[in-house]
Amino acid sequence: MENLKNISPVEDFNWDSYEKGETFSETSKEELVKTYDDTLNTMKDKDVVMGTVTALNKREVVVNIGFKSDGVVPMSEFRYNPELKIGDEVEVFIENQEDKKGQLILSHKKARASRSWDRVNEALEKDEIIKGFVKCRTKGGMIVDIFGIEAFLPGSQIDVKPIRDYDVFVGKTMEFKIVKINQDFKNVVVSHKALIEAELEQQKKEIISKLEKGQVLEGTVKNITSYGVFIDLGGVDGLIHITDLSWGRVSHPEEIVQLDEKVNVVILDFDDDKKRIALGLKQLTPHPWDALSADLKVGDKVQGKVVVMADYGAFIEIAPGVEGLIHVSEMSWTQHLRSAQDFMKVGDDVEAVILTLDREERKMSLGIKQLKPDPWENIEEKFPVGSKHTAKVRNFTNFGVFVEIEEGVDGLIHISDLSWTKKIKHPSEFTQIGAEIDVQVLEIDKENRRLSLGHKQLEENPWDVFETLFTVGSIHDGVIIEMLDKGAVISLPYGVEGFATPKHLVKEDGASAVIDEKLQFKVIEFNKEAKRIILSHSRIFEDEQKAKGKDGGEKKAKSSKKETVESLTPAVEKTTLGDIEELAALKENLLKKEESPKKEEAKKADAEEAKTEE
Repeated sequence: MENLKNISPVEDFNWDSYEKGETFSETSKEELVKTYDDTLNTMKDKDVVMGTVTALNKREVVVNIGFKSDGVVPMSEFRYNPELKIGDEVEVFIENQEDKKGQLILSHKKARASRSWDRVNEALEKDEIIKGFVKCRTKGGMIVDIFGIEAFLPGSQIDVKPIRDYDVFVGKTMEFKIVKINQDFKNVVVSHKALIEAELEQQKKEIISKLEKGQVLEGTVKNITSYGVFIDLGGVDGLIHITDLSWGRVSHPEEIVQLDEKVNVVILDFDDDKKRIALGLKQLTPHPWDALSADLKVGDKVQGKVVVMADYGAFIEIAPGVEGLIHVSEMSWTQHLRSAQDFMKVGDDVEAVILTLDREERKMSLGIKQLKPDPWENIEEKFPVGSKHTAKVRNFTNFGVFVEIEEGVDGLIHISDLSWTKKIKHPSEFTQIGAEIDVQVLEIDKENRRLSLGHKQLEENPWDVFETLFTVGSIHDGVIIEMLDKGAVISLPYGVEGFATPKHLVKEDGASAVIDEKLQFKVIEFNKEAKRIILSHSRIFEDEQKAKGKDGGEKKAKSSKKETVESLTPAVEKTTLGDIEELAALKENLLKKEESPKKEEAKKADAEEAKTEE
């Protein structure tokens, strides 16, 4: 109470203003406003200022910039910095100091963008590690938010190993280095790979320094190509060539390994700088040839699968990594080589016989024809000399026809053994490839696996009869069918041909005979073995002129003989080969009749000589 007594009232207190709610005087009000303004930062719209995070949740971040009220920034603008916490200083852009609701409007994204280009260039110059938010995928890489700028992250710069799924990085905040800036187009390229390369380089040097041939290491399948597999040995890459993946044949490396698979590999080789490292996988297991049964020998039968085909043969895998070659010549007993594809194809299961076996060279030759008996083993019994068969024409040569009686049994018909009567210049005039032809075995050459065959031998030799018909001195009708430099070919009865030189083609009037002209010809030579008949037309009238100087008896005898032969010739022309036996008998009777006049003339000649001697 005592204290209350000492309090004196304000002399100039305005009770009217108090009643109206005005508690300060004009002077004190101005001072208060000034004091209040001095405690606030001086700022303008569109300025970039620093603020402090006072609160945050999943949606918003509250920032105090020393203004009369705090500003709110969307949390999405801080995606690049997931470690944001209360008390962190951040830069913000003042969009509006007071909106309709009296709220301070701030933007962190615009603050970053306002000086982002300077920050980007500064980061490149200082080789600074910066954070960025991976926004989305694009062709060949990713789009990253760096200081509010959209930068490009190439797929090859995401990691040291190839990335197969870019989508797993979308929405993540990662560290990057700026590697390239295009000032003209405001393009920025960043790399995440560059951050880890330095660390990997140190690891690589350490690994490379310890590399030795024959060393076994664990690695991860990094990439698979058609020619091999790249293995990550912990910062160092090595290549397993497709031939070093397995002892067996491999069509594609994916048959053996898969991406990201951990495998043990052996170092086979590397260059001086150890930048190219050759690795092996199959070398960690014993060679299949070493595990091949010691009892396996030449002559044994084996089962296998065709793994590779070629025109010259087929490779058969009888065990993984153990292959043998069946040459096409060992697929069939026939000597007509065909392509191996005619007998089998890749994937076929086959049975074969071991022909050669070289364990040191790891080579094996196989055969399948050996599963069947060799047709030449008992050739004399199956195709004896004189036996008759039907064969198939396989090939022609100028001197004959090659035929196949059965698979593996070939023979040759010489061109001279095709026909008794026709003069064949080339076998194609007589038959054709693929046609069937009847043959007779003439000779067996077992050593060279060839038969000498004949076709004409299936018929009787008409030259035995021709010998009795076309005797020397006999006269026959003929037609000139071909003119040659050395003479003419004359067609005689029974399909036989003769030959006459130019001087024997001169007619009685001095003119030479021409082609298709029909004349009489005298046989002046008959060779049965060579099947040759030499004819002459001029000899006929020449002999007649010589005969005129002899006595009448001789003329009469010759005339009688000539008439007899001429009377025979028309009969011969009408006769066919089917009447040869009758012709032979007729000829024989004719000769007997001709012998009687000759004997009488001989007796008369002897009597005359006896009288002269007396």
